[in-house]
Parts: sequence; structure tokens; C-alpha cells
Amino acid sequence: MKLVLIGAPAAGKGTQAARLVEHYGIAHISTGDMLREEVAKGTELGNQAKSIMAAGGLVSDELIIAIVQERIKKDDCAKGFILDGFPRTVVQAEKLEEMVKLDHVVYISAPDEVMLERLTARESCPKCGAIYNKLSLPAKVAGICDKCGEALTQRKDDTPEAGKKRIQTFHDQSEPLVDFYSKEGILFEVDGTQAIDDITKAIVAGLDK
Repeated sequence: MKLVLIGAPAAGKGTQAARLVEHYGIAHISTGDMLREEVAKGTELGNQAKSIMAAGGLVSDELIIAIVQERIKKDDCAKGFILDGFPRTVVQAEKLEEMVKLDHVVYISAPDEVMLERLTARESCPKCGAIYNKLSLPAKVAGICDKCGEALTQRKDDTPEAGKKRIQTFHDQSEPLVDFYSKEGILFEVDGTQAIDDITKAIVAGLDK
């Protein structure tokens, strides 16, 4: 099964991707995580991406397509994968079509004000990558990762100012993907304002049809 998850920042793509990976036993490809890894390593790619990401912008198509192309060749993608954070534009979607045939595209939708509220409440673990949200998915002990005990941090682009810019960027550049994949006949939409478990059930029901 080859899937793409679409949704604005804080729509819940990362949380749902982790659950679907476990449910279906397929690979999770998060371009955001891959880029942050490059930034942390201080690679040339990471340095290029760092300033763009901090300002809430998007890295170039060439850069991200090259990363994805290499990633889907790895052995763990043989059974399938979930792409989370790519494609972000119709140009990227067209390039992806040249690389691989997708089975389904899931669009997790929610109003802007809900996503902005979630964005500014989001925390993550710098060690194991676990994602939390003070509103909907809080850590058992405030500020501490449930999985590995590391102190949680907030991303620099999870501020109200950068959050508004990132959501607008989604509307401008990524929302056209909804039409693109609807025309392909492989998209279905899920209400992202539901409880996390209900979103998972709705996605699985849609995929298993």
C-alpha cells in the first residue's frame, strides 16, 4: 500500500502516520523529519534547509524530490509506505507520479483556527521524535517524553506568527493537491477535528473499502 497524507500543519498527519505504519506494517516517510535530521547533522542540504524552515517557508522541489527518490528505493519500502509532508505542490505530485503509482491519498481537514491553536500547543521529543500536544495529546508528565524521558521542546516555527504563515503556505501551495488527487480518483477526506482515535478509525475504514 502506497499512501500520501495531506493536511495543513498540525492537522495530525504525523500522529496518524505513526498509527497507520503500525497497523499496516509499512514504512513512514516524513520529509520534515528527514530535513530536520539533515539540519541536526549540519550537512550541506541541512544548512540550505535550515533558514527556509525557520521562516516557515518550503525547501525547493529539486531538493525534496531528490531526498524522496532515494528514500523510496530502500528495502523497508518494499511492502509500501506512507508519505507525510510530500508532495506539497502539484509540481511535486506530478514528479511523484513519474516515480511511483499511489493507492490512496488521505486529506485530513480542519479549520485554520483549530490548526493554529494546535500548532502553538505542540511539543516534540528531540531524542526519539515522539510528538505531543498540550491540548489533545499531552505527555503524562508535563514537559517530559513518555517514551524515553527526554525533556520536550517546541519547534521554532510553532509560534503564532510562523504558524499563520505556514497555514497560509498550505492554502496557497498544497491545497490544490486536493483537486489534483480527486481527479485521479484516489483521494478521500477525513474530518481532522475528531478525537485522534476516531480519525484513525475513519482513515482505516476508508483504506479498507
